Amino acid sequence: MAEFDYDVLVIGAGPGGYVAAIRAAQLGLKTACAESRETLGGTCLNVGCIPSKAMLHASELYDEAANGMLAKLGVKIDAMSLDLPTMQGQRTDAVKGLTGGIEFLFKKNKVTWLKGLATFTGANSVEVGGEKVTAKNIVIATGSSVTPLPGVTIDNAGGKIVDSTGALELDKVPGHLVVVGGGVIGLEMGSVWRRLGAKVTVVEYLDQILPGMDGEVRKEANKIFKKQGFDYKLGTKVTGAEVVGDGVKLTVEPAAGGDAETVEADVVLVSIGRRPNTEGLGLDKIGLEVNQRGQIETDHDFATKVPGVWAIGDVIPGPMLAHKAEDEGIAVAENIAGLTGIVNHDLIPSVVYTKPEIAGVGLTEEAAKEKGAVKVGKFPMMANSRAKTNHEPEGFVKIIADAETDKVLGVWIIAVPAGTMIAQVAQAMEFGASSEDIAYTCHAHPTHSEAIKEAAMAVTGKPIHM
Repeated sequence: MAEFDYDVLVIGAGPGGYVAAIRAAQLGLKTACAESRETLGGTCLNVGCIPSKAMLHASELYDEAANGMLAKLGVKIDAMSLDLPTMQGQRTDAVKGLTGGIEFLFKKNKVTWLKGLATFTGANSVEVGGEKVTAKNIVIATGSSVTPLPGVTIDNAGGKIVDSTGALELDKVPGHLVVVGGGVIGLEMGSVWRRLGAKVTVVEYLDQILPGMDGEVRKEANKIFKKQGFDYKLGTKVTGAEVVGDGVKLTVEPAAGGDAETVEADVVLVSIGRRPNTEGLGLDKIGLEVNQRGQIETDHDFATKVPGVWAIGDVIPGPMLAHKAEDEGIAVAENIAGLTGIVNHDLIPSVVYTKPEIAGVGLTEEAAKEKGAVKVGKFPMMANSRAKTNHEPEGFVKIIADAETDKVLGVWIIAVPAGTMIAQVAQAMEFGASSEDIAYTCHAHPTHSEAIKEAAMAVTGKPIHM
């Protein structure tokens, strides 16, 4: 009789967990994955990355048709209207297709789905749905959930004070949407409803939107979104929110201290970040503590201090991004199988899926300058032939390179397809590229990506089209 039920048990079937389970099974390990949701895919597929992109894409097309861009291109629409139920329907269809796809991959790779919440009963055992399950290796991949705002109660079912999940489900366009938090999720969901007709106000505690991104990118993004109709209350904190009649009364005050004021909204979206899901795991049963930020600490191989227990994704330090979790899922499975699984945490790209998109990888200019002398090359999208032809002139590509060695340290892009463009530079940086390497790589014409080549040429002061 086998000593354990499984070689690997993964707790959580989000992007980190399901990928870890599939990779472990591919490597010949008997694998199970515990997941309490009715569908696989975690936050990302069910209520995060995927459904928000479905709404961003649909709302973008609506905006182009409603606000004259198509007319400029000679596409005339005599009458049009918003069919929100259909727009919401295509979102749920996308989610259904992709979550079902993971279920198919589990079956194909012989991964057992254990339905229910898993709680540790020992270092090699958990309880799932009233049953005890043992495994030689257990991977914690429980992800994250919305950070609450003190004094504000989220009620997604009520549709007035919502988090990102509730913001996806609104059944009508709010007259005034107040977004608390000027980060990625707030700006993306704010963009959806602004395009569909809402007035949008962003309340941000810091003095600028998009914390953590390159300073120049943050300023430019602020300008672009303002032009699109976003209002801002920067350096402002929310002290309370209550539903009054059909709306919400929000109390705010300057972050630095000062007089409070009231803001009235139809809907308030709270998006001030996410926190690791570690409650209810029974970590105390195995002697595993969390750090001050509620995260589980691991070594370079994603092993915790408890032998046979591993952790990946949003529950460990680093950016809370689906693709970071996926890479860690592959790496942890390979490490468990005795191979070498590595993730380069210095090169995790980040993307904001607004229009234009905003993407970055590596160091900001500010962080790079702290480490030594740098050279910066910039190229505006308005000088890029494809962007110009497509009436997409906003944004730029910025490349930061070491002044001495010319090694690329960071790249920041504001451009309509920035999320796709960033892959090229992430790969170049993974290979230790210099700006010269990028500048002397042939780029197809006419493409938005030529702006990357020109920015690389600008590092040494010689772009052609500027």
